[in-house]
Amino acid sequence: MHVIPPQVRPTLLKCGAERDQLQSWLALYRSTLLTKCAGLSLDQLKIRPIPTSSHSLLGLVRHMTLVEQVWFDMRFSANDVDEYYQRDEDHDADFNDLESASLDEVVANFHRACERSDELARGHDLDEMVRRIAKGRDVDLRWIYIHMIEEYARHLGHADLMRELIDGETGY
Repeated sequence: MHVIPPQVRPTLLKCGAERDQLQSWLALYRSTLLTKCAGLSLDQLKIRPIPTSSHSLLGLVRHMTLVEQVWFDMRFSANDVDEYYQRDEDHDADFNDLESASLDEVVANFHRACERSDELARGHDLDEMVRRIAKGRDVDLRWIYIHMIEEYARHLGHADLMRELIDGETGY
């Protein structure tokens, strides 16, 4: 893959059960992250256009892949996971080490982590607590959904600014 292809973003639910709406927002934001990256070359995705930040669009995709793994796989399900981009010697390797995986691998890892998250959450009650508490966060599945939506929303703001600085592209 030379570029991330244009994305068909899911339709956001405007009413319905809480779980369905949370899943809808999460799916929309996952797709929006790839939409912000679509059409850019690998070199463009690696650009760190904000001088005071180590963030790049490629780094954001890697970071959100890691966040998916941490919250759904490691914390909620208490699985031992080979984190794609975590390094003991560099806590921010997801943002810093942009050469450790090809664009194909990064996108495949992102999709795999999102699919795994959905699989692990499916059929569980939103009130179900994490099986592995870390950093004092004894939280339920509802909190994880809300946190993931917040994390994507925050980083999508960064992605908006980066994309505009890279090639002038704007839009939701």
